[in-house]
Amino acid sequence: MSGHGYEAGRLNLPFVGIATFGKYPYVEDWSKIDADVAVLGAPLDMGTQWRSGARFGPRGIRDASTLFAFGHAGAYDHEDDATYLDGARIVDLGDADIVHTDQEGSHRSIEEGVRAILAAGALPVVLGGDHSVNIPCINAFSEQEPIHVVQIDAHLDFVDERHGVRYGHGNPMKRASEKPYVTGLSQFGIRNVSSTAKEGYEDARSQGSDILSVRQFRALGPEGALERVPAGKRYYLTIDIDGFDPSIAPGTGTPSHGGFLYYEILEFIAGLAKRGDIVGIDLVEVAPDYDPTGTTSILAAQLLLNTIGRILAARP
Repeated sequence: MSGHGYEAGRLNLPFVGIATFGKYPYVEDWSKIDADVAVLGAPLDMGTQWRSGARFGPRGIRDASTLFAFGHAGAYDHEDDATYLDGARIVDLGDADIVHTDQEGSHRSIEEGVRAILAAGALPVVLGGDHSVNIPCINAFSEQEPIHVVQIDAHLDFVDERHGVRYGHGNPMKRASEKPYVTGLSQFGIRNVSSTAKEGYEDARSQGSDILSVRQFRALGPEGALERVPAGKRYYLTIDIDGFDPSIAPGTGTPSHGGFLYYEILEFIAGLAKRGDIVGIDLVEVAPDYDPTGTTSILAAQLLLNTIGRILAARP
């Protein structure tokens, strides 16, 4: 405390200090997680097929999240007449250890972090990285009760194997579908020229996937789309930032026009938090260097903070 005469202690404004997620406390020792929510960075982009850069996603999202860290109690939403995140116990665990060119070892490191969060009884929120980081996240749920995967994405990510690659960012939903504890997938936002061939769509549907494009989602509205997700389940939510339109989220490796806007997905997630129990989240494919405005990272941070708020508010 310097001699500037701040009666109530330090202001700690958003642009000051170390950029942890939401400026929540940093926990270095993963055996000492005592929180409702634990944020883990997964700065890996070795799974990308085109533009890399998502390894800087966690850093970009954390930096952007400080915009919403004004230090007062919670976040009041006048439309909902609710204060979210008031007294929320959220911690930032830093990043899983990533070793360049060692995809398997890096995936194991991410899985170890998510398992530590689950062992502590906290909600894991993983900041990618490319979408391949979802594979170790889902692996970490092997000892948990079954989960239904809800994916927001432009791409189906249901490739089994291409040129021997099974663990890249085109494979995670296929890998998830193979798990006995994954009971189904809701894949929303899938659109336009796809990275998955027709056989991939047929394979996904035969495995119980429900696939909606943005236009199909909009025809139903967020409520109608929610009706298609099995009620009362444990949901794992995986959000690829390219599910959003590149006009609001250009900072990603594989942008696809015709994407979602912010409120339709926030409303959908708010409904999902009430429809069942969201037990895990990853948000992937933010590549800040393609967006000099920082808008993509701000969208990611704002969506995650509001999602966490809705999840905690929906709990009894």
